[in-house]
Amino acid sequence: MSPPSVSAGPHTPPQDSSLTSVALIARQAIVNSQHVVIGYELFNRSRSGQAHTAASDVALVFPGRPHPGTDGLGGKNLIFVNCPHESRPGGHLELVAPEKVVPETPPLGHAASEEVAARLPILQALRERGFHLAFNHTVLQSTYASWLPLADYIKFDLSALAPDQLAVLVSYANRRSEAELIAEKVETAQQYDLASTQGIQIFQGYWFARPALVQAKLVAPAQASILELINLVRRQAATSEIEEVLKKDAGLAFNLMRLINSAGLGLTREVTSFRQAVMLLGLKKLFRWAALLLTASRSSGTPSSVGHTAVVRGRLMELLALETVSQDEADEAFVVGIFSMLDVMLSMPLDAALDLLIVPETVSAALLRREGFLGDLLTLAEACESSDDEAFHHAASTLHLSSQQINGAHLQALAWADHVTDL
Repeated sequence: MSPPSVSAGPHTPPQDSSLTSVALIARQAIVNSQHVVIGYELFNRSRSGQAHTAASDVALVFPGRPHPGTDGLGGKNLIFVNCPHESRPGGHLELVAPEKVVPETPPLGHAASEEVAARLPILQALRERGFHLAFNHTVLQSTYASWLPLADYIKFDLSALAPDQLAVLVSYANRRSEAELIAEKVETAQQYDLASTQGIQIFQGYWFARPALVQAKLVAPAQASILELINLVRRQAATSEIEEVLKKDAGLAFNLMRLINSAGLGLTREVTSFRQAVMLLGLKKLFRWAALLLTASRSSGTPSSVGHTAVVRGRLMELLALETVSQDEADEAFVVGIFSMLDVMLSMPLDAALDLLIVPETVSAALLRREGFLGDLLTLAEACESSDDEAFHHAASTLHLSSQQINGAHLQALAWADHVTDL
Protein backbone atom coordinates (compact mmCIF):
# COMPACT_ATOMS: atom_id res chain seq x y z
CA MET A 1 0.00 0.00 0.00
CA SER A 2 1.47 3.33 -0.99
CA PRO A 3 1.97 5.96 1.70
CA PRO A 4 -0.49 8.85 1.62
CA SER A 5 0.43 11.71 -0.64
CA VAL A 6 1.30 15.05 0.91
CA SER A 7 0.30 18.43 -0.39
CA ALA A 8 3.49 20.43 -0.59
CA GLY A 9 1.78 23.79 -0.45
CA PRO A 10 2.47 26.82 -2.66
CA HIS A 11 5.93 27.57 -1.25
CA THR A 12 7.22 24.04 -0.51
CA PRO A 13 9.88 22.73 -2.90
CA PRO A 14 8.86 19.70 -4.95
CA GLN A 15 9.76 16.30 -3.56
CA ASP A 16 13.03 14.84 -4.76
CA SER A 17 12.32 11.14 -5.20
CA SER A 18 16.03 10.36 -5.17
CA LEU A 19 16.15 11.46 -1.54
CA THR A 20 14.02 8.62 -0.22
CA SER A 21 13.67 4.87 -0.51
CA VAL A 22 11.35 2.34 1.06
CA ALA A 23 12.51 -0.78 2.88
CA LEU A 24 9.78 -3.42 2.96
CA ILE A 25 10.18 -5.37 6.17
CA ALA A 26 8.11 -8.37 7.20
CA ARG A 27 7.95 -9.40 10.83
CA GLN A 28 6.58 -12.64 12.21
CA ALA A 29 5.80 -13.28 15.83
CA ILE A 30 7.64 -15.92 17.87
CA VAL A 31 5.54 -17.14 20.81
CA ASN A 32 5.93 -19.30 23.89
CA SER A 33 3.76 -22.21 25.01
CA GLN A 34 1.25 -19.73 26.48
CA HIS A 35 1.07 -18.04 23.04
CA VAL A 36 2.69 -14.90 24.43
CA VAL A 37 4.92 -13.08 21.96
CA ILE A 38 8.58 -13.21 23.04
CA GLY A 39 10.14 -11.90 19.84
CA TYR A 40 9.83 -11.24 16.14
CA GLU A 41 11.79 -12.51 13.17
CA LEU A 42 12.40 -9.78 10.59
CA PHE A 43 12.66 -10.45 6.86
CA ASN A 44 13.90 -7.95 4.29
CA ARG A 45 11.36 -8.00 1.44
CA SER A 46 13.11 -5.18 -0.48
CA ARG A 47 16.10 -7.19 -1.71
CA SER A 48 16.29 -8.10 -5.37
CA GLY A 49 17.08 -11.72 -6.13
CA GLN A 50 19.32 -13.29 -3.52
CA ALA A 51 21.51 -10.23 -2.90
CA HIS A 52 22.33 -10.12 0.80
CA THR A 53 24.76 -7.58 2.20
CA ALA A 54 25.55 -5.79 5.41
CA ALA A 55 23.64 -2.81 4.04
CA SER A 56 20.52 -4.91 3.48
CA ASP A 57 20.83 -6.44 6.94
CA VAL A 58 21.23 -3.07 8.61
CA ALA A 59 17.96 -1.90 7.04
CA LEU A 60 16.24 -4.48 9.24
CA VAL A 61 17.84 -3.34 12.48
CA PHE A 62 17.92 0.46 12.12
CA PRO A 63 14.20 1.21 11.67
CA GLY A 64 13.42 0.07 15.18
CA ARG A 65 11.30 3.04 16.20
CA PRO A 66 7.55 2.52 15.96
CA HIS A 67 5.97 2.97 12.55
CA PRO A 68 2.48 4.36 12.04
CA GLY A 69 -0.09 1.74 12.90
CA THR A 70 2.36 -0.62 14.68
CA ASP A 71 3.99 -1.00 18.05
CA GLY A 72 7.39 -0.93 16.40
CA LEU A 73 9.29 -3.67 14.62
CA GLY A 74 10.30 -5.33 17.85
CA GLY A 75 8.76 -3.35 20.66
CA LYS A 76 10.25 -4.63 23.91
CA ASN A 77 10.75 -8.12 22.49
CA LEU A 78 13.73 -9.84 20.89
CA ILE A 79 14.50 -9.21 17.23
CA PHE A 80 15.66 -12.27 15.26
CA VAL A 81 17.55 -11.29 12.10
CA ASN A 82 19.04 -13.64 9.51
CA CYS A 83 22.72 -12.76 9.11
CA PRO A 84 24.46 -14.76 6.36
CA HIS A 85 28.17 -15.28 6.72
CA GLU A 86 28.94 -13.03 3.75
CA SER A 87 27.53 -10.00 5.55
CA ARG A 88 29.24 -10.57 8.93
CA PRO A 89 32.41 -8.59 8.09
CA GLY A 90 30.30 -5.49 7.40
CA GLY A 91 30.34 -4.53 11.07
CA HIS A 92 26.63 -3.68 11.24
CA LEU A 93 26.20 -5.82 14.35
CA GLU A 94 28.52 -3.42 16.15
CA LEU A 95 25.67 -0.89 16.02
CA VAL A 96 23.01 -2.84 17.88
CA ALA A 97 22.37 -3.94 21.44
CA PRO A 98 23.43 -7.58 21.96
CA GLU A 99 20.62 -8.18 24.43
CA LYS A 100 18.05 -7.02 21.87
CA VAL A 101 19.06 -8.63 18.56
CA VAL A 102 19.47 -12.38 17.93
CA PRO A 103 21.55 -13.13 14.80
CA GLU A 104 20.38 -16.25 12.98
CA THR A 105 23.31 -18.13 11.44
CA PRO A 106 22.53 -20.34 8.42
CA PRO A 107 24.42 -23.54 7.60
CA LEU A 108 27.26 -23.46 5.09
CA GLY A 109 25.70 -25.98 2.75
CA HIS A 110 28.05 -28.82 1.85
CA ALA A 111 30.67 -27.43 4.18
CA ALA A 112 34.06 -28.85 4.86
CA SER A 113 35.28 -28.91 8.45
CA GLU A 114 37.90 -26.28 7.56
CA GLU A 115 35.17 -23.82 6.55
CA VAL A 116 33.31 -24.42 9.79
CA ALA A 117 36.50 -23.84 11.76
CA ALA A 118 37.25 -20.65 9.82
CA ARG A 119 33.85 -19.16 10.76
CA LEU A 120 34.11 -20.17 14.42
CA PRO A 121 36.10 -17.11 15.65
CA ILE A 122 33.46 -14.72 14.24
CA LEU A 123 30.69 -16.54 16.06
CA GLN A 124 32.72 -16.70 19.27
CA ALA A 125 33.36 -12.95 19.09
CA LEU A 126 29.62 -12.31 18.85
CA ARG A 127 28.99 -14.46 21.91
CA GLU A 128 31.73 -12.63 23.81
CA ARG A 129 30.01 -9.34 22.99
CA GLY A 130 26.83 -10.68 24.59
CA PHE A 131 24.81 -11.79 21.54
CA HIS A 132 22.60 -14.84 21.81
CA LEU A 133 22.94 -16.90 18.63
CA ALA A 134 20.30 -18.87 16.75
CA PHE A 135 20.91 -21.77 14.34
CA ASN A 136 18.66 -24.17 12.49
CA HIS A 137 18.65 -27.89 13.23
CA THR A 138 21.59 -28.58 10.90
CA VAL A 139 23.88 -27.30 13.68
CA LEU A 140 23.30 -30.72 15.27
CA GLN A 141 25.28 -32.41 12.48
CA SER A 142 28.75 -33.60 13.41
CA THR A 143 30.33 -31.15 10.95
CA TYR A 144 29.13 -28.27 13.14
CA ALA A 145 30.21 -29.78 16.48
CA SER A 146 32.32 -26.71 17.30
CA TRP A 147 29.34 -24.39 16.74
CA LEU A 148 26.85 -26.29 18.89
CA PRO A 149 28.08 -24.98 22.29
CA LEU A 150 27.46 -21.44 21.00
CA ALA A 151 23.78 -22.06 20.26
CA ASP A 152 21.27 -20.23 22.43
CA TYR A 153 18.38 -21.10 20.13
CA ILE A 154 17.95 -24.01 17.71
CA LYS A 155 15.16 -23.86 15.15
CA PHE A 156 13.43 -26.97 13.81
CA ASP A 157 11.74 -26.58 10.42
CA LEU A 158 8.55 -28.62 10.65
CA SER A 159 8.00 -28.40 6.90
CA ALA A 160 11.25 -30.30 6.32
CA LEU A 161 11.31 -32.80 9.20
CA ALA A 162 9.29 -35.97 9.56
CA PRO A 163 7.93 -36.75 13.07
CA ASP A 164 10.53 -39.46 13.74
CA GLN A 165 13.35 -37.14 12.61
CA LEU A 166 12.07 -34.38 14.87
CA ALA A 167 12.01 -36.71 17.88
CA VAL A 168 15.61 -37.84 17.32
CA LEU A 169 16.94 -34.30 16.76
CA VAL A 170 15.14 -32.78 19.75
CA SER A 171 16.44 -35.55 22.00
CA TYR A 172 19.98 -35.02 20.74
CA ALA A 173 19.72 -31.22 21.15
CA ASN A 174 18.55 -31.59 24.75
CA ARG A 175 21.44 -33.94 25.58
CA ARG A 176 24.23 -32.03 23.81
CA SER A 177 23.28 -28.37 24.20
CA GLU A 178 21.64 -25.89 26.54
CA ALA A 179 19.82 -24.12 23.72
CA GLU A 180 16.15 -23.18 23.78
CA LEU A 181 14.30 -25.03 21.02
CA ILE A 182 12.00 -23.31 18.52
CA ALA A 183 9.57 -25.04 16.17
CA GLU A 184 9.23 -22.94 13.02
CA LYS A 185 6.86 -23.14 10.04
CA VAL A 186 4.12 -24.42 12.31
CA GLU A 187 1.05 -24.28 10.09
CA THR A 188 -1.45 -26.68 11.68
CA ALA A 189 -2.72 -27.72 15.10
CA GLN A 190 -1.28 -31.18 14.44
CA GLN A 191 2.22 -29.74 13.92
CA TYR A 192 1.86 -27.69 17.09
CA ASP A 193 0.82 -30.78 19.08
CA LEU A 194 3.73 -32.75 17.58
CA ALA A 195 6.28 -30.13 18.62
CA SER A 196 4.72 -29.70 22.05
CA THR A 197 4.81 -33.40 22.82
CA GLN A 198 8.55 -33.35 22.07
CA GLY A 199 9.01 -30.68 24.74
CA ILE A 200 9.46 -27.68 22.43
CA GLN A 201 8.09 -24.55 24.10
CA ILE A 202 8.73 -21.78 21.54
CA PHE A 203 6.88 -21.59 18.21
CA GLN A 204 6.77 -19.66 14.96
CA GLY A 205 4.56 -20.11 11.92
CA TYR A 206 1.34 -19.34 10.08
CA TRP A 207 -0.74 -21.16 12.70
CA PHE A 208 0.13 -18.35 15.13
CA ALA A 209 0.74 -15.34 12.88
CA ARG A 210 1.54 -14.56 9.27
CA PRO A 211 4.35 -12.10 8.56
CA ALA A 212 3.10 -8.50 8.56
CA LEU A 213 4.63 -6.07 6.09
CA VAL A 214 5.93 -2.72 7.34
CA GLN A 215 7.21 0.10 5.15
CA ALA A 216 10.35 1.71 6.57
CA LYS A 217 11.14 5.08 5.01
CA LEU A 218 14.84 5.76 4.54
CA VAL A 219 16.39 9.13 3.69
CA ALA A 220 19.48 9.12 1.48
CA PRO A 221 22.09 11.70 2.45
CA ALA A 222 24.61 13.17 0.02
CA GLN A 223 27.70 11.06 -0.52
CA ALA A 224 29.96 14.08 0.00
CA SER A 225 28.52 14.60 3.49
CA ILE A 226 29.01 10.94 4.39
CA LEU A 227 32.59 11.03 3.14
CA GLU A 228 33.34 14.15 5.16
CA LEU A 229 31.83 12.52 8.24
CA ILE A 230 33.96 9.42 7.72
CA ASN A 231 37.11 11.51 7.34
CA LEU A 232 36.38 13.48 10.51
CA VAL A 233 35.77 10.30 12.47
CA ARG A 234 38.93 8.68 11.16
CA ARG A 235 41.01 11.59 12.39
CA GLN A 236 39.09 11.67 15.68
CA ALA A 237 37.82 15.19 15.17
CA ALA A 238 36.09 17.12 17.91
CA THR A 239 32.40 16.46 18.49
CA SER A 240 31.64 20.04 17.43
CA GLU A 241 33.19 19.43 13.99
CA ILE A 242 31.19 16.24 13.48
CA GLU A 243 28.05 18.05 14.60
CA GLU A 244 28.60 20.68 11.89
CA VAL A 245 28.57 18.01 9.16
CA LEU A 246 25.31 16.58 10.50
CA LYS A 247 23.73 20.02 10.48
CA LYS A 248 24.53 20.44 6.79
CA ASP A 249 22.71 17.35 5.53
CA ALA A 250 19.10 16.73 6.52
CA GLY A 251 19.23 13.09 5.40
CA LEU A 252 22.35 12.37 7.41
CA ALA A 253 20.87 14.04 10.49
CA PHE A 254 17.60 12.11 10.19
CA ASN A 255 19.33 8.75 9.81
CA LEU A 256 21.60 9.33 12.81
CA MET A 257 18.69 10.31 15.08
CA ARG A 258 16.75 7.31 13.76
CA LEU A 259 19.66 5.01 14.57
CA ILE A 260 20.48 6.38 18.02
CA ASN A 261 16.85 6.04 19.14
CA SER A 262 16.23 2.67 17.45
CA ALA A 263 15.01 -0.32 19.37
CA GLY A 264 18.02 -2.29 18.17
CA LEU A 265 20.47 0.04 19.89
CA GLY A 266 18.78 -0.58 23.22
CA LEU A 267 19.40 2.79 24.91
CA THR A 268 17.29 3.55 27.96
CA ARG A 269 17.41 7.33 27.56
CA GLU A 270 15.97 9.54 24.85
CA VAL A 271 18.50 11.32 22.66
CA THR A 272 17.31 14.61 21.18
CA SER A 273 20.40 16.45 19.97
CA PHE A 274 23.17 15.71 17.48
CA ARG A 275 25.83 16.34 20.13
CA GLN A 276 24.30 13.74 22.44
CA ALA A 277 23.97 11.27 19.57
CA VAL A 278 27.64 11.59 18.57
CA MET A 279 28.88 11.27 22.15
CA LEU A 280 26.68 8.29 22.99
CA LEU A 281 27.29 6.42 19.75
CA GLY A 282 31.06 6.93 19.90
CA LEU A 283 33.53 7.33 17.07
CA LYS A 284 33.93 3.63 16.34
CA LYS A 285 30.23 2.97 15.88
CA LEU A 286 29.77 6.28 14.08
CA PHE A 287 32.43 5.26 11.56
CA ARG A 288 30.84 1.87 10.96
CA TRP A 289 27.41 3.42 10.53
CA ALA A 290 28.68 6.03 8.06
CA ALA A 291 30.58 3.43 6.05
CA LEU A 292 27.47 1.28 5.72
CA LEU A 293 25.31 4.29 4.91
CA LEU A 294 27.68 5.20 2.11
CA THR A 295 26.87 1.96 0.31
CA ALA A 296 23.21 2.97 0.03
CA SER A 297 23.62 6.71 -0.62
CA ARG A 298 22.53 8.49 -3.77
CA SER A 299 25.15 8.97 -6.45
CA SER A 300 24.87 12.74 -6.82
CA GLY A 301 26.56 14.89 -4.19
CA THR A 302 24.30 17.86 -5.02
CA PRO A 303 21.82 18.56 -2.21
CA SER A 304 18.15 18.18 -3.11
CA SER A 305 15.97 21.29 -3.04
CA VAL A 306 14.06 19.80 -0.12
CA GLY A 307 17.17 19.03 1.89
CA HIS A 308 18.67 22.44 1.08
CA THR A 309 15.55 24.26 2.24
CA ALA A 310 15.47 22.24 5.46
CA VAL A 311 19.12 23.11 6.17
CA VAL A 312 18.47 26.84 5.56
CA ARG A 313 15.47 26.75 7.90
CA GLY A 314 17.41 25.01 10.62
CA ARG A 315 20.37 27.38 10.45
CA LEU A 316 18.15 30.47 10.26
CA MET A 317 16.16 29.38 13.30
CA GLU A 318 19.34 28.58 15.21
CA LEU A 319 20.85 32.00 14.50
CA LEU A 320 17.67 33.82 15.48
CA ALA A 321 17.29 31.75 18.65
CA LEU A 322 20.82 32.68 19.71
CA GLU A 323 19.68 36.30 19.86
CA THR A 324 17.71 35.54 23.01
CA VAL A 325 18.30 31.99 24.34
CA SER A 326 21.12 29.58 25.23
CA GLN A 327 22.99 27.33 22.80
CA ASP A 328 21.05 24.27 24.04
CA GLU A 329 17.73 25.90 23.16
CA ALA A 330 19.19 27.10 19.86
CA ASP A 331 20.11 23.48 19.10
CA GLU A 332 16.44 22.57 19.45
CA ALA A 333 15.56 25.38 17.06
CA PHE A 334 17.91 23.87 14.49
CA VAL A 335 16.29 20.45 14.95
CA VAL A 336 12.84 21.94 14.37
CA GLY A 337 13.97 23.63 11.18
CA ILE A 338 15.80 20.68 9.68
CA PHE A 339 12.97 18.24 10.48
CA SER A 340 10.18 20.60 9.39
CA MET A 341 10.16 19.07 5.91
CA LEU A 342 10.14 15.40 6.88
CA ASP A 343 6.64 15.09 5.46
CA VAL A 344 7.94 16.01 2.00
CA MET A 345 11.10 13.92 2.35
CA LEU A 346 9.20 10.83 3.45
CA SER A 347 5.93 11.34 1.53
CA MET A 348 3.83 10.94 4.66
CA PRO A 349 2.02 13.26 7.07
CA LEU A 350 4.35 15.09 9.43
CA ASP A 351 2.87 13.52 12.56
CA ALA A 352 3.50 10.06 11.10
CA ALA A 353 7.04 11.05 10.15
CA LEU A 354 7.71 12.28 13.70
CA ASP A 355 6.61 8.89 15.01
CA LEU A 356 9.84 7.58 13.52
CA LEU A 357 11.90 9.77 15.82
CA ILE A 358 12.05 10.74 19.47
CA VAL A 359 11.82 14.51 19.82
CA PRO A 360 11.08 16.72 22.85
CA GLU A 361 7.50 17.84 23.31
CA THR A 362 8.53 21.44 22.60
CA VAL A 363 9.89 20.35 19.21
CA SER A 364 6.81 18.26 18.42
CA ALA A 365 4.47 21.10 19.42
CA ALA A 366 6.39 23.53 17.22
CA LEU A 367 6.37 21.23 14.19
CA LEU A 368 2.78 20.04 14.42
CA ARG A 369 0.98 23.05 15.89
CA ARG A 370 3.44 25.99 15.61
CA GLU A 371 3.28 26.38 19.38
CA GLY A 372 5.74 28.10 21.69
CA PHE A 373 8.95 29.97 21.00
CA LEU A 374 10.13 27.32 18.53
CA GLY A 375 6.79 27.39 16.73
CA ASP A 376 7.03 31.15 16.31
CA LEU A 377 10.55 30.77 14.91
CA LEU A 378 9.37 28.18 12.40
CA THR A 379 6.49 30.44 11.33
CA LEU A 380 8.98 33.24 10.79
CA ALA A 381 11.32 31.00 8.77
CA GLU A 382 8.44 29.92 6.54
CA ALA A 383 7.39 33.54 6.09
CA CYS A 384 10.92 34.38 4.93
CA GLU A 385 10.59 31.72 2.21
CA SER A 386 7.12 32.75 1.09
CA SER A 387 7.62 36.54 1.04
CA ASP A 388 4.42 36.83 3.08
CA ASP A 389 4.87 40.32 4.52
CA GLU A 390 1.95 40.09 6.93
CA ALA A 391 3.09 36.78 8.41
CA PHE A 392 6.68 38.04 8.49
CA HIS A 393 5.89 41.17 10.46
CA HIS A 394 3.53 39.38 12.85
CA ALA A 395 6.10 36.67 13.68
CA ALA A 396 8.91 39.25 13.97
CA SER A 397 6.83 41.31 16.37
CA THR A 398 5.99 38.26 18.47
CA LEU A 399 9.66 37.36 18.76
CA HIS A 400 10.80 40.96 19.25
CA LEU A 401 13.22 40.69 16.32
CA SER A 402 14.01 43.52 13.91
CA SER A 403 13.98 43.18 10.12
CA GLN A 404 17.72 43.80 10.15
CA GLN A 405 18.34 40.91 12.53
CA ILE A 406 16.16 38.55 10.50
CA ASN A 407 17.51 39.53 7.10
CA GLY A 408 21.08 39.31 8.32
CA ALA A 409 20.50 35.86 9.79
CA HIS A 410 18.71 34.72 6.62
CA LEU A 411 21.65 35.75 4.43
CA GLN A 412 24.06 33.94 6.78
CA ALA A 413 21.88 30.81 6.68
CA LEU A 414 21.70 30.83 2.87
CA ALA A 415 25.46 31.26 2.56
CA TRP A 416 26.09 28.54 5.14
CA ALA A 417 23.76 26.08 3.39
CA ASP A 418 25.23 26.86 -0.05
CA HIS A 419 28.62 25.77 1.29
CA VAL A 420 27.32 22.19 1.26
CA THR A 421 27.73 22.09 -2.54
CA ASP A 422 31.47 22.67 -2.10
CA LEU A 423 31.99 19.81 0.35
